[in-house]
Amino acid sequence: MWDPFKDFHVPTSSVSAENSAFVNTRVDWKETQEAHVLKADIPGLKKEEVKVQIEDDRVLQISGERNVEKEDKNDTWHRVERSSGKFMRRFRLPENAKVEQVKACMEN
Repeated sequence: MWDPFKDFHVPTSSVSAENSAFVNTRVDWKETQEAHVLKADIPGLKKEEVKVQIEDDRVLQISGERNVEKEDKNDTWHRVERSSGKFMRRFRLPENAKVEQVKACMEN
């Protein structure tokens, strides 16, 4: 039986509290008659900060990074809740997926 999550263990020791929002990046995956459609919630990232690519063995990888904002020495921060750090999600695509036709888009 085909298992898209096979071989994708993420060690918990590499996960810090600082990027916990990224670790919990939610992805929905559906298959239509025309395509496999993956939708990810990636709040707060710009299009330039997200990368979608196909790796060997039909693996679709969605990754990104949000950097800490540059500080102005005259500013006083009262609260910092938005996470900074990296995230990566990987999905092994089935044999019927047309990897050469992969497309990506970002919406608000």
